This record gives sequence, C-alpha cells and structure tokens, in this order.
Amino acid sequence: MTVTPLALTRPPSVTDAFVQRLVARVPGSTGATWKLTEVYTGDTVVELPQSSPDDIEQAFAVAREAQRKWAATPLKQRLAVFKRAHTLFIDNARTVADLIQVESGKNRRMAIEETCDPPMVMGYYLKRAAKLLAPATRGGPVPLLTTSTEIRQPKGVVGIIAPWNFPFATGISDAVPALIAGNAVVLKPDNKTALSPLYGVRLLEEAGLPKGLFQVVCGEGPDVGPTLIDQADYVMFTGSTATGKVIGERAGRNLIGCCLELGGKNPMIVLDDADMAETVSGAIFGAFGNTGQICMHIERIYLPESRYDEFRNAFVAKAEALDVRAAYDFGPEMGSLVSVDHMRRVKSHVDDAVDKGATVLTGGRPRPDLGPAFFEPTILENVTKDMVCGVTETFGPVVALHKYSTVDEAVALANDTDYGLNASVWGGNVDAARAVAARIESGNVNINDILATAYAAKATPSGGLKNSGVGARHGDQGLLKYTDAKNMAVLKKQVMGPRPGQKYDKYVESMLSGLKLMRRLRIR
Repeated sequence: MTVTPLALTRPPSVTDAFVQRLVARVPGSTGATWKLTEVYTGDTVVELPQSSPDDIEQAFAVAREAQRKWAATPLKQRLAVFKRAHTLFIDNARTVADLIQVESGKNRRMAIEETCDPPMVMGYYLKRAAKLLAPATRGGPVPLLTTSTEIRQPKGVVGIIAPWNFPFATGISDAVPALIAGNAVVLKPDNKTALSPLYGVRLLEEAGLPKGLFQVVCGEGPDVGPTLIDQADYVMFTGSTATGKVIGERAGRNLIGCCLELGGKNPMIVLDDADMAETVSGAIFGAFGNTGQICMHIERIYLPESRYDEFRNAFVAKAEALDVRAAYDFGPEMGSLVSVDHMRRVKSHVDDAVDKGATVLTGGRPRPDLGPAFFEPTILENVTKDMVCGVTETFGPVVALHKYSTVDEAVALANDTDYGLNASVWGGNVDAARAVAARIESGNVNINDILATAYAAKATPSGGLKNSGVGARHGDQGLLKYTDAKNMAVLKKQVMGPRPGQKYDKYVESMLSGLKLMRRLRIR
C-alpha cells in the first residue's frame, strides 16, 4: 500500500464564504449547530444549522405553496429547467467533487463519478417523462360506449432522507424525478455531508427551479425524521435496514407511500472459466471502491476450489499495491472512511472476526498516519456466520473469501442471507453466468461487472429484495412512484343495466354472453 505523509490544502473552490452561503439556506431557528468537518484532517469547515420541528413544518409549508404553482406549470416548461440543469451540473462537476471530497473523504475518482449521476438521471427522464405523465385513455367495460383515462398527479411534497456515502447522487438524483412529476421536495441530508446536496439545490435554482420548491433541513435522524415523515406526502429513504423499518412503520401509520433502499451483504460468485485478471480487478473495485462504502459493494466472494489460490494470491497482491491516501487529485485509488466513529465500527467487525478464528490475509488496521478515519484494505479468510462480519453489513474496505465445490453450493451460499440488494457473477461463458445470475435472490445482479452496469442503467428499476428494501429508483417506476393515478371514466350512453321492460334474467344472459364474445374477439 502506497503511503504518503499527510500534507493537504483544502480545494480553493471550498472557501469559508462559499460554504457559509450554502448553509445559509438551512433553517435553524434555535441557533443550534453541528460541526461539519473536513474528513481528511478533522478540521471544522462550517457550523451547520440544525433544524427544529417548527423549522421543518415551516419548510413544508413553503414547499407546499410553491408546489401548487409548480404542478400547474406545463410539463414542457418544467423539463426546460432540467435541460439547463443538465449542462450546469456537468460544467460545475469539479466544484461538486471538491465538496464531496471535503465532506466525505472519498478519493477524487469516486467523487467525480458521483457528480455524473444526477445528469444521467436527468437525461433519462427528459426523454421519458412526457410519455409517462401523459393521460392514457383506454376502453371501459362496454366497447365504444365507455372509456377510462389514467391521469397522473403529483403526490405533493416528497420527503427525501439521503445518506452520507453518496450525498450528491442520492440527495439530488432522487429529487429529480419527483420534481419533474410536479412535486416539491424537502431533503434531509446527513449532517456530515450536507454541502454537496446544498450546492446541487443552488444549481437547480440557477437553472430556473422556483425558489422555495426544494427545501433542505438538517439535523440528526431521531430529531428531525419523525416531523419530516409526518409532514410528507411520500418518503424516499436510503440507509440502514433498521432505520428503514422505523421509517416504513411511521409512513404506514400515516397512510403514505415510501421507497426504501436499505442494506446489503452482497455476494460475488467467480465461475471456473472466469478471466482471472479481469475478475481480480473487478473484485478490487467491488470490495474497496469508495472505501467499501457503497450499498451495492461486495463483502463476500465465492471461488471454485480449483482457482481459489490463484485468485487469493493475485487479489492480495493487488490490494496491497493500492494507492491509499488523502489527496484532492486523481492519484489515490482509495480514500478515507467517512468518520472516526465509522472507522471504529469497521475495526470492531474485523477484531470480532479475528477473535473468533478468521485469518487476515492483508490489512485489518486503522491508519492514523494517513488521516483520522483511514482503514487498510482488508481481506479475510475463514469467516463464519457466528462472526458479526459474516452476516452483518460492514460497509467498509473489508471482504471475505470463501471456497465452493459446486455451482449449486455457490448459489446456496450467496443466497444464505437476509439481504438481497446486489450480486455479481463472473465467467467466460456468459450464458452459463446468466443461468447462475437468474438463481440469485437479489434486486440487482451484474455479470462480469460489480455494480455500475446495473446501477447506471437508468431505464431499468434498481431496488432490493428481502431486507434490502421496498420499491425502486430509476426506470418508469422511479418517476411514477412520486405520482398518484386518477381514473377518470366516461359512460356515453346509459347501457349499464336492463333495458326498460327487459327481465333481469334476460339481461344477465346477454351480459354473460357478451363477456364470452368479447373474449373470443379479444376485446376483453
């Protein structure tokens, strides 16, 4: 692992004046603040206002008033805002990456990739929204004399609770289809990573989004979450399964919908005909990309006995050669964990595994010489289900290697989890890999890739199975979930019942005969 002494200067775009302007839009009537720090150094960047329940209620009131006008705005005009925003987001991607790095500590390669997500989401819905939101008229129960029109209406004000691992991608990308559909948004980012989504809101307003339509409130989850959910007409949440269950329960009590993308314990199956060089490179990203802080990243790798040693040796060597350090350039291949607290959690998982018999092939230690929250890329063997990291999402640069003797065994091991968010299958014969992928219980399965091919396919829904979530983002579902369907039906002539003087049994006979006829003619 490359080691470089810590000597950093914050990116010149992230000035005190700049971040003060960003946080000024966060309501904080009580004067309470939270120290938002630069992860690489631990230095305070800005005092982030903390929103009270009254602040949140007021944010929803303002958003609701703006939403009424926005919903009445023709779709063509709404889409024009996002056409301009698409260009603005790309043109300002480097500044966004600066903010992401300062607040999250991820390496710049990952930060710049994160900036691309909102424009990709905008691009898809700019093409698709007009068709999805257009009224759709269909035949009613009586051919020619009845019609039924599906009309899509915005929910109202959508509450979005975004995580710290991809604050810009989730905070902004999840809001885009909600706004296009005619909703307002109240976003609660994580305190640690509020700057990049705040800048995203500013860019949207520069593109013409009405002021007040996109509100941001800040605070710890237990302090602000209940009020946000109680005020919202729909909730979008990305985070842990435990928190997701609490949010889902409260949303259910309020009779509002929610979409929950939750945790994972994602497996990777390597088949015996896989290209080993490509597979090892893929596994490096799968385990250590974004320092292992990706909901869809790989924590379990299943290898055929015949190729286990070959993979293990190459994988360990490549992990040990990674450039891991704090820098605001594109050099490092892995950056920091998001906080010292999270680093300690990752360390506790490794320590627990070692205490119970796991072997550390490489890594396993904090690296305070690189920065307060750095942790080495870590590869484990002999991990079992009695270990915390054997069953629970670690969410760090830690991965376990396992052998299998048959493909059936590999599939059974991959499915032996309460989660089902993402999986990866690697093999030379793509048809054989597809057959294996079809047997894995997961909302996303990538063949010869880790996660990007599935997640970046914005036309296809992406969500989790089992304890990994409810609902999905992306695809048609990713926009329609933010709408309600109204069924407007028209009866052109009063034919729904017996004719004057007709006996009811004759009416029933003709009705049943008509149903048979319509089936034969494929009308119904």
